[in-house]
Amino acid sequence: MCGIFGIVFAERPRRPLGEILRRGLERLEYRGYDSAGVAVVDRGLVVRKDAGKVAEVARRYGFDALQGVAGLAHTRWATHGRPDQVNAHPHVDCGGAIAVVHNGIIENYAELREELAKRGHVFRSETDTEVVAHLVEEYKRQGLDTFSAFRKAVSRIRGAYAIALIDAENPQVIYFARNLSPLIIGVGDGFNIVASDIPTVLDHTKRIIAVRDGEYGYITPTEVYIEADGVPQDAASRVEEIPWSAEMATKGGYPHFMLKEIYEQPESLASTAAGLEPARLEAAANALLAARNVYIVGAGTSYHAGLTLAHLLPRLKLTPVPIVASEYAAYEPLFDKDDFAIAVSQSGETIDTIKAVRAMRERGVRVAAVTNVVGSTLSRESDLVIYTRAGPEIGVAATKTFTTQVLTLSALYVSALRLLGYDVAERERELKAAPELARRVVEKTAGTAKDLARRLRQKPSAYYLGRGAALPVAMEGALKLKEVAYIHAEAYPAGESKHGPIALVEEDFPVVFVFSDPATREKTLSNVAEMKARGAFVIGTVPARSDYAKKLDVAIEVPEAGELTAPIAHVIPLQMLAYFAAVERGYDPDKPRNLAKTVTVE
Repeated sequence: MCGIFGIVFAERPRRPLGEILRRGLERLEYRGYDSAGVAVVDRGLVVRKDAGKVAEVARRYGFDALQGVAGLAHTRWATHGRPDQVNAHPHVDCGGAIAVVHNGIIENYAELREELAKRGHVFRSETDTEVVAHLVEEYKRQGLDTFSAFRKAVSRIRGAYAIALIDAENPQVIYFARNLSPLIIGVGDGFNIVASDIPTVLDHTKRIIAVRDGEYGYITPTEVYIEADGVPQDAASRVEEIPWSAEMATKGGYPHFMLKEIYEQPESLASTAAGLEPARLEAAANALLAARNVYIVGAGTSYHAGLTLAHLLPRLKLTPVPIVASEYAAYEPLFDKDDFAIAVSQSGETIDTIKAVRAMRERGVRVAAVTNVVGSTLSRESDLVIYTRAGPEIGVAATKTFTTQVLTLSALYVSALRLLGYDVAERERELKAAPELARRVVEKTAGTAKDLARRLRQKPSAYYLGRGAALPVAMEGALKLKEVAYIHAEAYPAGESKHGPIALVEEDFPVVFVFSDPATREKTLSNVAEMKARGAFVIGTVPARSDYAKKLDVAIEVPEAGELTAPIAHVIPLQMLAYFAAVERGYDPDKPRNLAKTVTVE
């Protein structure tokens, strides 16, 4: 996730164009904040950009003084290349006339880059985005006009993207394209806007057109032109009036970032799936398969995500050793050069995880980092890095962090299976379908979770129980309820509950069962019966249209999912339950007490 804002005027606006672009970026900074930049057309192309927050980069480079009638602006969440001046957007072609900004992942950028380099194009950055500017330049060299060159360039690109491009040769046109990554058009009077989200638009107009997947086109001050597969679309009939204020729109119309980020999970999963690089996965899988012991280290939500991989590794005849990062010292005598570690951290700055990694590497353990932040400490200090492409997460309670980490770790498992000679086609299809699965879960379970939260708001405690691969999901569900609703919640292996915890169960005590693991569902039913016999209020996440729902007091039915994506499907309603319980109890779920987003002290 990054923030795009582009605007084109019929004549110079009263306020400097650079100031308008800067204000737009400030509205979108929640989408990315490691670098920022602008490009304006004013007697040629002017580009100014650098690493840092919008305000500081704008002040350092004098954004507010830039004049012109058309400009692009971008605030970045790094995916290819660390956050620095060279990798910041916009990116330009060899001739310095074309500038492009981009959200998402271009899957085939490496082959396009190689092809263009052979044709004499010189690349300045490490990003996937830069290939777009050079592709358009190449097709213009072959005699195409800018829009035809842009159309042809888009047809060559694979992945999830939202793109905006300007060409100094056509100073009052902004070209755009979308696939999976959000993009909208703001329709004005004497100006038009292209943006990745609604917040920037509402300072100028409340009339928008949502660009659909596979569409591309251009805006001028007076025209919006959209095409799909070469066929012009009726843009005028798609104009909508947005009722939000600009302040509401920063959260996309949601009351809290946590809820917004729960609903963003289809997009984050799509970006993660598109950005998984086979070479990185294969390198990590080779190290995995060669290891004596496999350490999986993380904290909080990241530890729970790691447990989903730990459940799978014995099938590869591997010995997983899950370690809560702060407890790594107890395992230090075991660390050896024949071992391999997977360190999972959203920020890449979690101090417990970093210290564990340092201790492992001192003893010769090879480490693969799974993180969401390019250039983070963890990514720099690991031997291998696999990025989750979740985009920035503002809410303290991690949501899309968990689901994108599960998807990434599952892809690593599939890569290992492939190296062992297994047919992985079905598993690959399952992972690619994860974004659509998440979308269906969000749509189908929100109402039940909200109703259930009303019944839980006065409860002092709850149990979350699961068996096998369902246990990490139960642990994550319990953590969320504790974090934001301040309800004491404990997760246990369901079979362990009768060895002590069941003593606390009395009439109407909430017990949440997770039925995500097909191999353990029947055994879990016996634990349901034990709890119901003690008067418990029994809740469960169950596959839709299954008989399991009949055994529960309240069933949250989720679409049936494959083994690898079931943790994603079943955790989303538990995230929602925690969110709605917090709201019902009068708490702000974005700012849970005593917690920080990134834990940088031991």
